[in-house]
Amino acid sequence: MVFRAKRMIDMTRIYIILFLVIGLLLPCTKSLSKDIADSRTKVVFHTDKGDIVIALSDSTPRHRDHFLQLVRHHQYDSLLFHRVIPGFMIQTGDPSSRYATDGEELGSQSIGNPIPAEIVFPQLYHKKGAVAAARLGDEVNPEKKSSGSQFFIVWGMEYTSREWEEIFSSLENLNRISFPPSVKKEYIRHGGAPHLDGGYTVFGEVISGMKTVGKILDMRTDRYDRPFDNVRITGTEILCP
Repeated sequence: MVFRAKRMIDMTRIYIILFLVIGLLLPCTKSLSKDIADSRTKVVFHTDKGDIVIALSDSTPRHRDHFLQLVRHHQYDSLLFHRVIPGFMIQTGDPSSRYATDGEELGSQSIGNPIPAEIVFPQLYHKKGAVAAARLGDEVNPEKKSSGSQFFIVWGMEYTSREWEEIFSSLENLNRISFPPSVKKEYIRHGGAPHLDGGYTVFGEVISGMKTVGKILDMRTDRYDRPFDNVRITGTEILCP
């Protein structure tokens, strides 16, 4: 009886250890939301203003995998949305924003090395809710390599159908790209930032939480486009399919 009792205690300890180890190795947390049921890998950003759920594209594997690595190591936790431009976008990912003082200019720092561009236009474009990598300008970055951690979420202006057609025509002549009818329709219906198409890597989209993005966009900003009141990422999670 003593042996059996000791064996049962030992087995219980083994099960507890295995449970803890497996729990540590799990790459994602269970998703309970019914409105994000698709096969793409999804990440939730918890912020002071609410949650933002991002679905990552499999057409940009380098950006997807790098982004997930940053999330797994909690590199975005406690960072600020340091750049907010009404009618355009919100931006985060500067590691120096974690301990930034009030009024400090941000946006010059990144985590790791630049990522080779994965521009997949017109499959992925800067529609409202698009998630794209920030980068340095063409004059110092002609290969359009992406920042190692900074990204932005597009809001974009809204125009009349006639104004949109004039914008498309101008951009097609200027950038020598062609907007398919389906892309034009999306921009006309929901807005976006088509002037960025072909120049930045879009690697995902917001599938839940655009109200949160809108709340951040409504905040007053300083001359550096930084909100006067800090908006912080309080935590991140990878959601299970």
